[in-house]
Amino acid sequence: MSQISSKIALTYKSKDTEEILDRLFYRPFGYIMAVVSQKLGLTPNVITITSIIFGVSAGHLFYYNDIFLNILGVIFFIIAEAMDSADGQLARMTSIHSRYGKILDGVAGNFMFISIYLHLCARFVLNGGTPWVFLIALVSGLSHSYQSAMSEYYRNFYLYFVYESNVIIDEVKDLIEKNKNLTWVKNFGKKFLLRTYINYTRQQESLSKSIRILYKNFQSNFNGTVPDWFKQEYRKINNPLLKYGNILTTNTRIFILFFTIFYADVLYYFLFELIVLNLLLIYYVLRHEHTSKQLLEFTKTHTEAA
Repeated sequence: MSQISSKIALTYKSKDTEEILDRLFYRPFGYIMAVVSQKLGLTPNVITITSIIFGVSAGHLFYYNDIFLNILGVIFFIIAEAMDSADGQLARMTSIHSRYGKILDGVAGNFMFISIYLHLCARFVLNGGTPWVFLIALVSGLSHSYQSAMSEYYRNFYLYFVYESNVIIDEVKDLIEKNKNLTWVKNFGKKFLLRTYINYTRQQESLSKSIRILYKNFQSNFNGTVPDWFKQEYRKINNPLLKYGNILTTNTRIFILFFTIFYADVLYYFLFELIVLNLLLIYYVLRHEHTSKQLLEFTKTHTEAA
């Protein structure tokens, strides 16, 4: 059992950044999927596309006022989330990494939650609720996008600065240039994904000025390498913030989502996303901006002293 646990741990992005639910369930389940997929010769993108089918289907099953279909939707949702874990684990196991694979993975999550939001709103209206719920869902979905984007962005910087992981940290201006070299006729799929990713990256950059300055400082002054003295300081300051980033991701909101499907009103879920998670997002971003300024000053002081 310890050997299997060790193999699963090798598919983590890092031990620090893994959520409890992921370590206990999604990573082990995803690892089994990844191993089977590897033996079958499947690629991470195939798993991602399959997860879209399960995720969108889960959203449709939430439309019905039927406990059996709702439970089936929950099962489909869990399978989709496990596949979302499996595609990344398979990519790390086989060293198959690509920008478009990463983008497709994000698009998969978007399709799943768009399906869930639309079907839950339709169910709400069917049960006598106001059609204005669709507008509430739109604003909630936009909030969700920013919450997920910033959680992933700061997690990637943590992986880069603490573990020097091979994470992709893109800039909008570079992505726009790449997009110009693709045509809709010959590269429709890639251009669509890249266009989506440009908007996603623009969201991240709009709220993260200080940490991008810190990153560029290391790119230009340290040739992209991260000294041990900085790794330790970065981890000490930013490790306590990881738990807040984890709350902003899918695992926390699914408990609220399932509760509203079975016991409450869908509006409770949207209120949770619009009020609780947005307040947490503001705190999370402001704290990271503050620590990034601290770390930039720490780097200058340490370099001058050396």
